[in-house]
Amino acid sequence: MPEATASDDGTDGVQIDLFSGNRMANLTSMEKIRLILDGVRDGNIVILEEGLSPDEESKLIEVTMAEISPDEFNGIEIETYPRSQTADQSFLDRLMGRQSTQKLTVIGPANQIQTLHKDENLISALVSRK
Repeated sequence: MPEATASDDGTDGVQIDLFSGNRMANLTSMEKIRLILDGVRDGNIVILEEGLSPDEESKLIEVTMAEISPDEFNGIEIETYPRSQTADQSFLDRLMGRQSTQKLTVIGPANQIQTLHKDENLISALVSRK
């Protein structure tokens, strides 16, 4: 993934990579994690149309912790905005306590993204360029 660079008018920006559910559906869990971490390590904000499973989120955090380096990589900030559970889940899923992976997920470098506010309808974040 290309890194965000200054535009022709001299302004500096933050690159945002938006990944569709279809793109992520064809990847293994480790391919998803690598795709996300490679983008974040480049300083990009990664937005997933459909979130990761709880196991994939746990593995993402585990791999991130292993890659943290004080001089190179500070880690990630991750926020998830779940879709309506009653609209996206079958009765059996709700009865069995299964959670849907149908959610919007925002992931970015820990030193660049700060969550200002999160509720059931909004994620508000401040993104800075190093």
